[in-house]
Amino acid sequence: MQFRLEKRPEPSKAMLYLTPVGAVLATALVGAIVFSLIGYNGLGAVREIFLTPLLNPLKWQDLAVKSAPLIIIAVGLSIGYRANVWNIGAEGQYVLGGLAGTGIALLTRDMSGPWILPLMIGGGVLGGMAWAVLPALLRTRLQVNEILTSLMLTYVAIQLLNYLVIGPWKDPMGFGFPQTRMFTADQMLPTIIPRTIVHLGVPIALVVAVAAWFMMSRSVFGYQVKVVGAAPDAARYGGFSVNRTIWLALLTSGALAGLAGVLEAAGPFGRMVPSFPTNYGFTAIIVAFLGRLNPLGIIFAGLAMAIAVVGGEVAQTTIKLPAAAVGIFQSMMLFFLLASDLLVRYRVRFGDRTVEARA
Repeated sequence: MQFRLEKRPEPSKAMLYLTPVGAVLATALVGAIVFSLIGYNGLGAVREIFLTPLLNPLKWQDLAVKSAPLIIIAVGLSIGYRANVWNIGAEGQYVLGGLAGTGIALLTRDMSGPWILPLMIGGGVLGGMAWAVLPALLRTRLQVNEILTSLMLTYVAIQLLNYLVIGPWKDPMGFGFPQTRMFTADQMLPTIIPRTIVHLGVPIALVVAVAAWFMMSRSVFGYQVKVVGAAPDAARYGGFSVNRTIWLALLTSGALAGLAGVLEAAGPFGRMVPSFPTNYGFTAIIVAFLGRLNPLGIIFAGLAMAIAVVGGEVAQTTIKLPAAAVGIFQSMMLFFLLASDLLVRYRVRFGDRTVEARA
């Protein structure tokens, strides 16, 4: 049977912002069914993943710490995606940000002063930007797809990390473990709530999201990004440079991914280790779309994804759910979000009869 898609009238904003909620609910329902069928407690998995992090006050600080890097990276990605610039290599830029901050920490190990941490943060931002330069250059000069170049550079960044922590940066007093020296007190993010792990990176993430929202909705740059993404020919006619926008979008997303990396290195990790790549850069892609590429929506989307991550860790302990379960839930969430986007914007026509498809 043949079918085709017909575009619907432009959906309302309420519908666009309700579909992510529907995607999360569909993920929970299908996840419960799938894990029940393969022999696990499906309802228990959904309860532990989606409810326990909210109902257990001891997990709230974990949610704040886990959501901060996701929000920062997703905000940067959303700016690029608005311009149809598809940076998929935020994980590598995150790693380079952490490496750049760690390099400054090792150089200043025998020094002290409040200037060290800001210097590390600045180095992390520049490190992330540097890792986005090559995809931007190849896209604007040779029309090479930035999806491929940014993604492949991620694996280069991970290999560079492994080389450094196993080789020149290895802690000589670390009993042979591949890791750097611990950061000093002046190189660590301060906690903002006593007797918790909630560090300075959490309010920084909120400030980044609010500043990005203001920039995208109230500045010429934000308007330029939207016009270039929606109608490149009209952007050229209006005097906007498409190549310049590509550069700005990639460098901005790289800078924010690098910022998230150095904040993680100076916060929860306190040193550089091989396990530093935690897939935040890839997970943030889901967060960006779950938040409708809106920086304020990304705050709530980052929190929702942090709930799944923290809840997944809880479920591994309480009901012995496999570690891959979190990835399965994240994949289903992205699938349902994309599917609902398609169904809310198009109707499916089978032969001569139109079947309304509602999200």
